[in-house]
Amino acid sequence: MRKRRHVARAVFAAVTAAVLGVSGCDAVGGNSPAPSGTEAQSARPSPRPTPAWNRSPASIAAVGDSITTGFDACTVLSDCPEVSWATGSSAKVDSLAVRLLGKEKAAQHSWNYAVTGARMADVAGQMAQAVRREPELVAVMAGANDACRDTADAMTSVADFRAQFEDAMGTLRDALPKAQVFVASVPDLMRLWEQGRTNPLSKQVWGLGICPSMLRDPDSLTTTANQRRETVQERVEAYNKVLEQVCAKDRRCRFDGGAVHEFRFGAEQLSQWDWFHPSVDGQARLAEIAYRAVTN
Repeated sequence: MRKRRHVARAVFAAVTAAVLGVSGCDAVGGNSPAPSGTEAQSARPSPRPTPAWNRSPASIAAVGDSITTGFDACTVLSDCPEVSWATGSSAKVDSLAVRLLGKEKAAQHSWNYAVTGARMADVAGQMAQAVRREPELVAVMAGANDACRDTADAMTSVADFRAQFEDAMGTLRDALPKAQVFVASVPDLMRLWEQGRTNPLSKQVWGLGICPSMLRDPDSLTTTANQRRETVQERVEAYNKVLEQVCAKDRRCRFDGGAVHEFRFGAEQLSQWDWFHPSVDGQARLAEIAYRAVTN
């Protein structure tokens, strides 16, 4: 996992620490106030200024999975990138890119590298594509497919998920050390099962292989089935903790605070075909969440 680069980075960090001493710098970054008065005078040496968060980036790239490709939002079992919460052009969604850049500029300065079915292990490769555009903001939404496996035992381990996300962030930072990152939490998969389990059509589509670890045997309420769903839910919560922790170590990264996971998707926000992926209205809600996180 790019061991040579990680060693170089560790050496640089050690040298920097030796030169700067105890800086008191906020590793999360963003809006921490600088020390003042006697506190500032006694700081040894003076802390480096925390980089200001740019609420108006000039370009945006998106990476992730089927949620960001607009899968099942327009037609059954098909991507619909024009309604993507991140970079879509549809006025019904008013995507993050359109809200930040305007419609005309978004068409030229936003790019979507998300791939349906992608897991966190794939995000580093998507980042490698995205950095060629030199975006000022990268939007990340990934992790649902790491939990949505054939069985609960096949889910990506928390340790691997962490290493893969760190690898993706490292790919970005190697090329674009000043790019900003917005990280969305993984949706509440249990909530999606609860909303769709009474819909005959959704259950037929689920049977084609959509998130079997959570959605297999949707009518079963046996102890075994409920424990399986709880295991998946706990893994999603652990993934979100990883996203929060890794993002917190990067001064130019913002996590959504769990807003996507906490959003109560209802019938209007879910695809009429699979009751799992966001509908056009659901994509619009995701765009709202992202825009608030980026501009606050």
